[in-house]
Amino acid sequence: MSYAFVLSLGAMGVIAAIGAPIAYAILLASFVYLAANGMSIGIAGKIMLDGLYQSFILLTVPLFIVAANIMNAGSVSDRLLRFCVGLVGRFRGGLGHVNVLASLVFSGMSGSAVADAAGIGKIIIDMMIRSGQYTRGYAAAITAASATIGPIIPPSIPMVLYALVSNSSIGFLFLGGIMPGLLMGAVLMGINAWISHRRGFGVEKSIPLSELPKLTRDAGPALLMPAILLYGIYGGVTTPTEAAAVAAFYALILATIFYRSLSLSAFGRVLIESARSSAAVGIVIGTALVLNYVVASENIPNLVAQSLVGIDVPPLVFLLSVNLLLLLLGCILDATTIILVIIPLFIPACRELGIDLVHFGVVAVVNCMIGLITPPYGILLFVINAVTRIPLAEIIREIWLFAAVLICALLLLILFPGIVLWLPRMFGYEG
Repeated sequence: MSYAFVLSLGAMGVIAAIGAPIAYAILLASFVYLAANGMSIGIAGKIMLDGLYQSFILLTVPLFIVAANIMNAGSVSDRLLRFCVGLVGRFRGGLGHVNVLASLVFSGMSGSAVADAAGIGKIIIDMMIRSGQYTRGYAAAITAASATIGPIIPPSIPMVLYALVSNSSIGFLFLGGIMPGLLMGAVLMGINAWISHRRGFGVEKSIPLSELPKLTRDAGPALLMPAILLYGIYGGVTTPTEAAAVAAFYALILATIFYRSLSLSAFGRVLIESARSSAAVGIVIGTALVLNYVVASENIPNLVAQSLVGIDVPPLVFLLSVNLLLLLLGCILDATTIILVIIPLFIPACRELGIDLVHFGVVAVVNCMIGLITPPYGILLFVINAVTRIPLAEIIREIWLFAAVLICALLLLILFPGIVLWLPRMFGYEG
């Protein structure tokens, strides 16, 4: 590890500590490294532009963001919510179950935890608080926890980013996320049922079963989006990037023509908000590519892999250690930074130890999603605080049980790779 690299790490720590956005801290630290080595900082600009404009796969990110924002702006999410209420709202803690089920359903359209929490999540929080059965903190906490499912079930923006740094198949990563996403939903519903009985939450007025066919018919076209997306990819009709474009177009057709709930002015606001979100993600990706160049120049990934050659480290011990580290980092770093900067350090070691990269990728993304609800950083906690004005202290007080069961689900995914790899293998994956 050179003096220039140590200097750049110190600069990154100082810049981040004074409150600068992590993307700027990474970029300025990379400038320090290049300058200390007598290299032109123009190299950073070339790396960013080449990485962003030569990677066809990155087009999926803004397209999925557009699809999610269209769903939120139209009445699509409302129809999905009514369908979920009709399905599971009749049980004790029903609105908590609705919260989790809505995240499972909506995740098939957004690929973003933030879009899930800020969109349909805000609606459910209001419903839970108005019912008088749930505290503000509990409603916000289960919403944040269920929103972590969004980037696990396809489509998934974090898995697109992992595919970028690992050269793994997006298609198989998407398939690998389905069973873990369902597992996360199951454990969250389980803990919600337990808490509901323990605290004596009442049963909300249920929608008659006779209305369920109508609710299903109303939500049916929206529920078809994940099927269309997966058929396009695995049927050989589209590439993952083209499938993202189809998803955005399909969301637009639903909102404007089928449901007639999206005006021209609202569509303009959707495009502006999507451009802002895409730009924010793009800045982080671009700066992470520069930092990855710095890390590669120091040969750190290969040094990590080679250090394991002479040590008898079982793959399971390595996986558990890496995931513990990622959980700790998730408390202070955002998921995008971890996926683009930290995880690539371990990919050569995974290859050296024979760890399947699809399994590792899905587990790492699940880990990063748990980081979204762990204090003190926990970006989902801040998002829900911003859109609902519920004090952070109330949310944090209720989040721990939900985080605990999600960590238990993560442990199951680590110990039993078949949960992740069963569906990819059904579709021909041989990793």
